[in-house]
Amino acid sequence: MNMVIRRTLFVLMCLLASSLYMYGQIAVKTNVAMDAVAIPNLGVEVGLSKKLTLDVPMYYNPWKYSDSKMLKLAMLQPELRYWLCDKFNGHFFGAHLMGGAYHTTGIDLPFSPFDDLKDFRYKGQFYGGGISYGYQFVLGRHWNLGATIGIGYAYVRYKKYECEECGDMVEKSHKNYFGPTKAALNLIYLSLIHISEPTRLLGSEMCIRDS
Repeated sequence: MNMVIRRTLFVLMCLLASSLYMYGQIAVKTNVAMDAVAIPNLGVEVGLSKKLTLDVPMYYNPWKYSDSKMLKLAMLQPELRYWLCDKFNGHFFGAHLMGGAYHTTGIDLPFSPFDDLKDFRYKGQFYGGGISYGYQFVLGRHWNLGATIGIGYAYVRYKKYECEECGDMVEKSHKNYFGPTKAALNLIYLSLIHISEPTRLLGSEMCIRDS
């Protein structure tokens, strides 16, 4: 397993280095929608070609909101994106995978496989995938604002407990979830090694006219 992880990281580093050399674009971002609910996150997106990028957002929240409310979460959600104009500019469609672990209670989530989170504590893992649509607005040479939404499927394993802190496990099973799997409003910083500001802004205007 360690060998597989090392090889995967090596391939990703090679991909990142070749992308920077050939296409000169890498983006670092934060999902401000998740920041607003106190879930720290960071994403990296690299250009693979003129119209393809790989987006890798990571979410991690190890803290409680209060003694009776928590949404502990660790999640990775890589996505391959196809851009209708140029990458990091305008409309795109994506296909994503996701996986992670959670520990939650006392919270009403708008889209959840559980309808009694306020009364019970749930802990488990999930994995799945889906498709998405999004758009990025060019704000300047180094800054973008992006929005995306996606739907898909998740296989959710869970253990159900009687109360927030204690209580016996009352159920252990899984659920099949179909519905929204991605929602983001991203503030994005781009590193543009080979691209000048006039070229980037001109490309943005051309994409707007073509859309």
